[in-house]
Amino acid sequence: MKKVSKIIKIGATFFLLLGFAQTANAQFLKKLGKRAEKAAERAVERRVDKETTEKTDQVLDSILEPGSKGSGQGGNPIPQTTETNTPDSNSGNGNSGGNPSTAPATEKSITVYSKFDFVPGDKPLFFDDFANDFIGDFPSKWNTNAGGEIITMGDSPQKWLELKSGYNIYYVPDVPKLPEDYTIEFDIGAVGLDRQTSSTAQLRVTLSDDDKFKEGANYAYAEIPFCQYAAIGVTVENRINGKREIRSTVKADLRDEVLNMPHVSIAANKQRFRLWINEVKYLDVPRLLPAGAVLHTVKFHMNNFKDGKERIFITNLKVAEGGVDLRRKLISEGKISTNAILFESGSANLKPQSMGVIRQISQVLQQEASMKLKIVGHTDSDGNDASNMELSKKRADAVKNALVSVYNVSSNRLITEGKGETEPLGDNGTTDGKAQNRRVEFIKQ
Repeated sequence: MKKVSKIIKIGATFFLLLGFAQTANAQFLKKLGKRAEKAAERAVERRVDKETTEKTDQVLDSILEPGSKGSGQGGNPIPQTTETNTPDSNSGNGNSGGNPSTAPATEKSITVYSKFDFVPGDKPLFFDDFANDFIGDFPSKWNTNAGGEIITMGDSPQKWLELKSGYNIYYVPDVPKLPEDYTIEFDIGAVGLDRQTSSTAQLRVTLSDDDKFKEGANYAYAEIPFCQYAAIGVTVENRINGKREIRSTVKADLRDEVLNMPHVSIAANKQRFRLWINEVKYLDVPRLLPAGAVLHTVKFHMNNFKDGKERIFITNLKVAEGGVDLRRKLISEGKISTNAILFESGSANLKPQSMGVIRQISQVLQQEASMKLKIVGHTDSDGNDASNMELSKKRADAVKNALVSVYNVSSNRLITEGKGETEPLGDNGTTDGKAQNRRVEFIKQ
């Protein structure tokens, strides 16, 4: 009997544990079911977002890439560099600002850039995309106390200057003496970055009163971070008559941006200093610069990158006088001409950083309800006359499409015209002259 009683107790205990296990299992499955249900909801939301984005992209294609059904390329990391000779003339009829084969997807960017408030200067002072330099050489329009060379990346003909990292190494473009109001733009490339990249790996852009390889008694700089394991932020510092007045770091997470060929824009207006990376403004310091045109030289310096592994490049450096409000000029004079509306090389594909100027034009048209405008496109002399005439008209049409589709301007207030290469402002035999000739005019009717 004792054995039977013991067996009964063991059996009861077994069934009790089994029942508990089944209850626990049911509760677990119930929780799992709820999680699965939530996961399914998230999947549906992502699917809807994806489809909505794709539909939006298709609409934006008509603005940025007329006749194209492509969906854009996304911001992929830069391919491994190759140092192979390419044709010298790679700019075609394009403006500055990256190369089309590896540039971020403008279709997705354009809606964000629609609120971009950077306006480049309207009088070109310096432009260099290294089109007239040979692969492997140091660029002819720059100076340095170290070294550097022109390279290409992958199959793209775009040329880049590879910078060297080190103590007190500077790269100084032959920019004419800077006025009080000017803008600076350039593109950055990077390869070899990973979670081991130093928190102090930075590219410094300096404005200085020294035209050689020192900081100078008066200077101001911004440092762009490349660290990948933490968000470091953008640092700004100055010296005025040898005394530091400002040093601060603005919180910013640029880890993705620096991997995807960011476009950097800087505006200096007397003492005010502003910096954008892509469409985002990170710095706006009202009294960073000394009064008067004291800081007359632009310099680049990179620090704490691993030699041979972490490689940094720049291209499409553009410096222009101005960068002030174009709206008043259009209203008072009835005409403006700008080099700040950018297109991909040899095409009418509008670059998103052009939206600062186009946004200002839309604001004028909103305020002046009766105003009508003629939009006139101009090219440089690369290519044949007929092709340039057609391209300039397509570019004017692309600007009109942006005003209509993004800013809701009535299309009957805008007419377009293309003049190709027939009215040059600069020497088409030089890079700077070509940059001046690639322009868009807005004329009050």
